[in-house]
Amino acid sequence: MKSIQHAIASELNVQPPFNGPEDIQAEIQRRIRFIQDCLRESGMKTLVLGISGGVDSLTAGMLCQRAVEDLRAQTGDDAYRFLAVRLPYNVQGDESDAQASMDVIAPDERHTVNIGPAVKALAAETAALEGLPAGTADFALGNTKARIRMVAQYTIANARQGLVVGTDHAAEAVMGFFTKFGDGACDLAPLTGLVKNQVRAVARALGAPEELVMKTPTADLEDLAPGKPDEHAHGVAYQDIDAFLHGHPVHEEAAATIQRTFEKTRHKRELPKTP
Repeated sequence: MKSIQHAIASELNVQPPFNGPEDIQAEIQRRIRFIQDCLRESGMKTLVLGISGGVDSLTAGMLCQRAVEDLRAQTGDDAYRFLAVRLPYNVQGDESDAQASMDVIAPDERHTVNIGPAVKALAAETAALEGLPAGTADFALGNTKARIRMVAQYTIANARQGLVVGTDHAAEAVMGFFTKFGDGACDLAPLTGLVKNQVRAVARALGAPEELVMKTPTADLEDLAPGKPDEHAHGVAYQDIDAFLHGHPVHEEAAATIQRTFEKTRHKRELPKTP
């Protein structure tokens, strides 16, 4: 099992556990530099990120805001900007958490795009959804929500000549817990390689309040299961996923679930097939 854990962790570029505050601060600075390098190399000066109210987008948003603030200080160029985008599906159940995240991040600009009308219009024009069992149609539309959110972010980024930031990290990547060409699509993913407890540690070190750091993670994509916790969808706790990726002992059933899901979702982490 150790060899399997090591192979998967290596494939996902999992970072070793933090050994203290110094490690966390070093990782924060490394990832801020990464964001800055992405902007410099692209020739663009704007970052765009959807803020959901969860700890992942909160952490990525805080890193982005610090990255552009530092670039402005270094260069004297006020064109470096971070645009935080709310993308609710009509009325979001945990909107107060999303707004609290916005306040903590204090982005240069706040934008809101209600994706509800676009999702409903697309569903109305899609004959393939007709006659499907309610659960199947709800799941399909959940992925549509994620893809429409990414379309909105790229629309803003294109208009402002910017880059779209993703929030994927190792604990989600191993479970394939993202929508292909939805939240899995982005120009840079500054949380890559971190497990969930490391994302939380970074958020905490950046000054995020504990209620947002430890908020129960949810993709909140399905109308029939609003606010469904990620761990219910995974069938395994993030604590076990983190331990597995760091090579620690994990209960046999949890390890088998993680390994099976990793292989089943491999297509999500690969480029499109070609001849």
